[in-house]
Amino acid sequence: MGIKTYRPYTPSRRHMTGSDFSEITKTTPEKSLVVSLNKNSGRNNQGKITVRHRGGGSRRKYRIIDFKRRKDGIPGKIVGIEYDPNRTANIALVAYADGEKTYILAPQGAQVGWTIMNGPEAEVKAGNCLPLSEIPVGTQVHNVELYAGKGGQLVRSAGNSAQLMAKEGKYATLRLPSGEMRMVPLNCRATIGVVGNADHNLINIGKAGRKRHMGIRPTVRGSVMNPNDHPHGGGEGKTGIGRPGPCTPWGKPALGLKTRKKNKKSNKLIVRRRDGKTIK
Repeated sequence: MGIKTYRPYTPSRRHMTGSDFSEITKTTPEKSLVVSLNKNSGRNNQGKITVRHRGGGSRRKYRIIDFKRRKDGIPGKIVGIEYDPNRTANIALVAYADGEKTYILAPQGAQVGWTIMNGPEAEVKAGNCLPLSEIPVGTQVHNVELYAGKGGQLVRSAGNSAQLMAKEGKYATLRLPSGEMRMVPLNCRATIGVVGNADHNLINIGKAGRKRHMGIRPTVRGSVMNPNDHPHGGGEGKTGIGRPGPCTPWGKPALGLKTRKKNKKSNKLIVRRRDGKTIK
């Protein structure tokens, strides 16, 4: 994927960049793999805001992605690369030999005509999905399962990959994009290769309105609010926050406070945290 710039006929256009969509070969989604996506604007079933700064935005349809990749032993051919408004990665439409069609995350370099396979007997090449037990140490993988059969949960965004570092006993050790070293059961599946659309992080939004098209509303600093709206608010002119450390709007400590539970069961599977420390 390449990055395109725009002629600066307005100040906001001057630094705006976008994708040139050179990898995209199919512009309309597969009708059988698309469902309506109802907006909730960050509200729960009681109508209360649980995620702030959400709302509005362009209408989207959700593309059903096959994260499980359980169609073993049946070859599939990539028949199109598509844009997906619900994620940073592009998606590939795969037509299997038995007639079924599915979407998968498009790996780096994916092209129309590629043949992909799933299962323990599959070849170790980009786009194929195998159990970690069958993947050689040192291989880059994405769409990694945490629980066998649940479907890929880790390493799914554009340009990301995890590296298989070791296999010992019932577990494989992966180095995740964050730098964290984590153990994952060997019977979990992962897809070979790097997620495509790696230039996504180079896109400059350019203007506030484009962010609104994405369904993201403005974020206001607490220090410019009134004291009844935020603990940082109030005071004459530009003042400090008036507290030992920064807080959330509800008075809880923010920016740096670790919120992971110390007795979380999966702590024992984390070999090294992303900050280089080990969990005790």
